[in-house]
Amino acid sequence: MPKENKILTIDIGSDCLKMAEFLYPQEGSMVLEKFAFLEYDEEYRDCELSEQFYHAYKRLLEEKGFTAKKVRVAISGQSAFSRLSKLPPLGGDVQHIEQIIEYEAKQTVPYAMDEVVWDYQLILHKNESDKSEPEDEDGVENPEDIDEMEALFVAVKDDFITELSEIIQNEDKEIISIETAPVAFFNAAKANLSDDDQCDLLLNIGGRCSSLLFADKGRIFTRTIPIAGASITQQISKEFDISLFDAEELKCRHGFVALGGAYEEPESEVAAIISKIARNVMTRLHGEINRSINVWRSQYKGNRPTRLFLGGGSSLMAYTPRFFNEKLRIPVEYLNSFQIVGLGEGIDREELLDVAPMFSELTGMALREITPVPVEISLMPESIKKHVSLQKKKPYFYASAVSIILCLLVFYWVVSKKRDYDKSCVDAVSAEVAKLENISKNVHESSSTLVNVLGEYKKVLEMTDKRSQWINILNDLEIILPDKWWLTSLSAQDGKQDKVKTNSGNGGGMFGNASSKAGSTTIITSNELKWLKITGHSIALRSDLLLDEVFRKNIMKSKYFDNNKDSIIFDSYDIVKGENNFISFEIQIKLKTPIIK
Repeated sequence: MPKENKILTIDIGSDCLKMAEFLYPQEGSMVLEKFAFLEYDEEYRDCELSEQFYHAYKRLLEEKGFTAKKVRVAISGQSAFSRLSKLPPLGGDVQHIEQIIEYEAKQTVPYAMDEVVWDYQLILHKNESDKSEPEDEDGVENPEDIDEMEALFVAVKDDFITELSEIIQNEDKEIISIETAPVAFFNAAKANLSDDDQCDLLLNIGGRCSSLLFADKGRIFTRTIPIAGASITQQISKEFDISLFDAEELKCRHGFVALGGAYEEPESEVAAIISKIARNVMTRLHGEINRSINVWRSQYKGNRPTRLFLGGGSSLMAYTPRFFNEKLRIPVEYLNSFQIVGLGEGIDREELLDVAPMFSELTGMALREITPVPVEISLMPESIKKHVSLQKKKPYFYASAVSIILCLLVFYWVVSKKRDYDKSCVDAVSAEVAKLENISKNVHESSSTLVNVLGEYKKVLEMTDKRSQWINILNDLEIILPDKWWLTSLSAQDGKQDKVKTNSGNGGGMFGNASSKAGSTTIITSNELKWLKITGHSIALRSDLLLDEVFRKNIMKSKYFDNNKDSIIFDSYDIVKGENNFISFEIQIKLKTPIIK
């Protein structure tokens, strides 16, 4: 085995509790380390079995110091229902075996299926002619070689087995299997008996019932008989009119099975009476055994038993093997289940020898830890199965939890690294942004300075342009005015005006014939002067020829005057008195670009 471990086996009898702790070394077979036997206290005799077991179980754990955590449990055959049922022929079709077995169980088990925990063992019968080749090339039973099939059903009330399981688990124990005492007894017998070609009869005489098993090669038949040691105790109590407790002590001190025929009776009258009571009870038990043998041979076509192996506490009564030897006429001996078990250093061998036939069930349960057994029926309730399944999944839960924690740690580490990286990036970007913002601020400031400078420059430029505006206008007028005109006044105004009277002087003028001569000039200024007002004289024979078309066209072509026809207005003109060849005029011309003060 991969590692050394321990198993605690518990046999919950109807009147006593047996426990044994087995050690499984890495090399070698199992070793019996501790064992204990305890009858239920008299004060709890009238209580439920679960309460009797609770007090005995707690007491043995404290006194014997059993340390194993894993537990295998066997319950009395009297607390369970077992039946061997023949299955209908399947014609080599074994695919629907489970469905058929479930149907047979519903027909066989005398309880509602939802109220019990049940299991079965499938038993196959092979054709006698095909014994030499029982299996196919893959090591699997050939369905055509199967003569018939049987199923051993075992059922127990769910609430009963759950209650016992909770008592065991409350002491920090893990239940790994639950079975019946007859099944464990059968497994122990098959492991310790070398000759497997005979039909052996196994009789376990317990406190309140006896378990009878037929081990016929690979087949098994079991029956629970309600005749056992308690039957003798009850008869003694009735005969001597004493309590059951006193009757039990009397039986243990004087009890033996009376010998039939011409045998001298014991000197003690009490012993003689007890021996006869014991013989009568054993005779009744023998009758039930004979009836079971007949059923086995007639209904199940079984072989006749050739040997009888005894077990159980009540089988230790003196002359019990001899009684059954005489009645059944077959060899009778006690089953030695410790042939395959090593004994630990702390084991009292003499004490074990006295009670060895009572511990076969414990050995049978312990065998399941190291080797496959013939009958592997398990009566684990659903609650225990879920608990065991959960215990098996715990390592995966722990591994999952550790994986989740590791994933969270890795995730946290990655997030931290990502956060640090992002922070460094943000810091770097923030530094660059600060630099760019500083540069942007400088750019904005420079831009504002540039706008201000450009504004000042524009103002200066406009002032420069305005400084030469009058000169440019006068120069352009000098080119445009006809030769016969000369001006007496020139002014700028913000809009058109009605006729304005202008005084003219003799021979005074702004311009002469071909060359203009300076005269008096009046400039009216305002914020925005859009019109230019010109007054002067002209030598013209007729006043209608004063404003000729050439002058108008030149005005409209000038870059300083507006080119619209309505932009030239004659406000008034007169013939100077005494001077018939002179004509005075007054012209308003709209400027293309107003003069700003």
